[in-house]
Amino acid sequence: MAKGPNAFRTISEAADELGVPQHVLRFWETKFSFIRPMKRAGGRRFYRPQDIAVLSGVRALLHAEGYTIKGVQKLHREQGLTHVIAAGLGDNGSASLDALAVASLDSLPRGDLADEARDRLVLALDDLQAVKARLDGLLRGA
Repeated sequence: MAKGPNAFRTISEAADELGVPQHVLRFWETKFSFIRPMKRAGGRRFYRPQDIAVLSGVRALLHAEGYTIKGVQKLHREQGLTHVIAAGLGDNGSASLDALAVASLDSLPRGDLADEARDRLVLALDDLQAVKARLDGLLRGA
């Protein structure tokens, strides 16, 4: 049975979906502060739908657009997570439009919030929206 679109993916499932080896995903985690899959006990990684959208964007920028790692870091720093995810939407239809909508929060005024903290909040908001959608579905089915 196939997983639903909102299901978490293991590193092997994420790697297969993105068409890259698992070690590449681990390497990208070290180079891009905005890639942070959930980690369970023992360090096992689980990728949320928005993580897959971000990874798809990184893959598109690096492999299809010819960006360097520093180039993707600069794009993220200057234009936000929205542009990274948008690259994945153009390259791979598996990226979630909901993730793009949540990432559009990058366009709000930054204030005193650090980029890394803001990215964590955007991902947390997306998690909460996914939980709400699941609960709404359960309530409709009851």
